Amino acid sequence: MPNTTTTESKGLIDELFAAGAHYAYAKSRRHPSTRASIFGAQGRTDIFDLEHTAAAIAKAALLLEKLGKDGKQIVIASSKHEARVAVREAAEKIGVQYVSGRWVGGTFSNFSLIKKRIEHLEKLIKDRDEGALGKYTKKERLMIDREIKRLEETFGGLRGLRSLPAALIIVDPKHEKNAIAEAAMLRIPVIAIANSDCDVSKILCPIPANDSNHTSISAVLGKLTDAYAKGKKEAPAPVGTPAEVR
Repeated sequence: MPNTTTTESKGLIDELFAAGAHYAYAKSRRHPSTRASIFGAQGRTDIFDLEHTAAAIAKAALLLEKLGKDGKQIVIASSKHEARVAVREAAEKIGVQYVSGRWVGGTFSNFSLIKKRIEHLEKLIKDRDEGALGKYTKKERLMIDREIKRLEETFGGLRGLRSLPAALIIVDPKHEKNAIAEAAMLRIPVIAIANSDCDVSKILCPIPANDSNHTSISAVLGKLTDAYAKGKKEAPAPVGTPAEVR
């Protein structure tokens, strides 16, 4: 068994290396809380110890697998330009909610209001798709279409979120201070892909890795979402499913 674990860990480290996850920032930008994750330097650039990165991913994966098995919702978020596509693709692949743009203040801390906006968006889309907007004038339908577009840009990734999530996955905690502050206020566990300039001292599962490269971000998010999806597959069937109905 130990050899299998070592082989799996080495395979993950090789994947992370190929994705460029080991590249941190210049030593001058290093936050003291990331010191233990630094292996060395290449020129003026810090290099992450990918054994630390692999161990952090494994820790986060255990949490996410359990949440998936328990049927809990998670949210993946980043307004960072380099991360937006990776966040959306990772979330849509396993059917979870996401924010791949500006974090709207109160998304968690004022969720009751945000939930109403999400439900309003869902109703407008349902009415449009079912042809229920035919009673409106052409100008009114144009205004509704514009409202749908605006709401989709802001809340589209959160459609289906009915309660606060059980965990938040963040790319670049330095860039997402507002999201992390709201999660901390509500005691929502945070898993963060964090470069060497981030303060990771108050994050439950910081993952030291390059958070400014699409390939690196995608590689780490892929491991995290795979773990959550695995948990969902192992979830017990709800009572009353066809297999149990006599």
